Amino acid sequence: MSSAPRHPGLNTIEVGDPADPALGALLAPYRDQKDAWLRAQRDGGTGLGTGLGTGLAEGLFMAEGELVVRALIDEGPATGHGVVSVLCTPARLEGMAGVLGRLGPGTPVLVAERRVLEGIVGFDLHRGILALGSRERAPTAEELIARCRVLVVCEDLANHDNIGAVFRNTACLAGAGAGAGAGVLLSPGCCDPLYRKSLRVSMGHALRLAWARLDPWPAGLARLSGAGFRVLALTPDASATDIRHLKHTPNERLALLLGAEGPGMTGPAMGLAAERVRIPMAAGADSLNVATALAVVLSRLGG
Repeated sequence: MSSAPRHPGLNTIEVGDPADPALGALLAPYRDQKDAWLRAQRDGGTGLGTGLGTGLAEGLFMAEGELVVRALIDEGPATGHGVVSVLCTPARLEGMAGVLGRLGPGTPVLVAERRVLEGIVGFDLHRGILALGSRERAPTAEELIARCRVLVVCEDLANHDNIGAVFRNTACLAGAGAGAGAGVLLSPGCCDPLYRKSLRVSMGHALRLAWARLDPWPAGLARLSGAGFRVLALTPDASATDIRHLKHTPNERLALLLGAEGPGMTGPAMGLAAERVRIPMAAGADSLNVATALAVVLSRLGG
């Protein structure tokens, strides 16, 4: 372990030997960051379903890639996220020195050659940079219900790519930020939006868009209609209302319920929706990807 001299404004620490005991605590969160389902299989699980964790302590998450790490550093303080440390290749250090210079004083920036870095994280990290983030405070479901105009509500979405795409679509088509009034509510069975892969697929929007767990489920859905939301459940069922014929007003508070691909929304959750809405599809088609369906509906409703 030695300090890298080229960036005196940063607390850079060169990693030559990943087994260096002096770096044990700093490197521990970055070790074995391969996909959660692979870790589950290795540890005796199936890798399927919900409850796939990040392998990190509660309140910590991993940001991957330049775009997401930039979002965490630049926008983290405003959204309740912090940076604990960074691990990157020398090339990424050079390319992002200006951004990394905005880290809090003393934040460790671990620098390792690509082969060393890949040996630590356990996969081919061609993006060359990871940041260990912390979530200082998460909003509650009650806060989101009180302040949001549009809520996307997900039941048991266990696929990290789908969760990430849901956040990206919601932010792009319904708006992110405190003034836009959009948020996401997740059932207890949904996977973590701040898991490395979900966050990357969201293009960093899972850091910007307010979200919370809605519990108890599905009984908590009754709070939406009680707060003045028009609750719409998305389904491919032919008896549901065609989205093209749905009447709504621009300032209407909308809650859009999404079920997991395959099983779809459960009967108890569907029963708490005011209306069921479908997207017309070609004859013989089964259904759209859940995030794609959300994008179509948000675009049709004008966010």
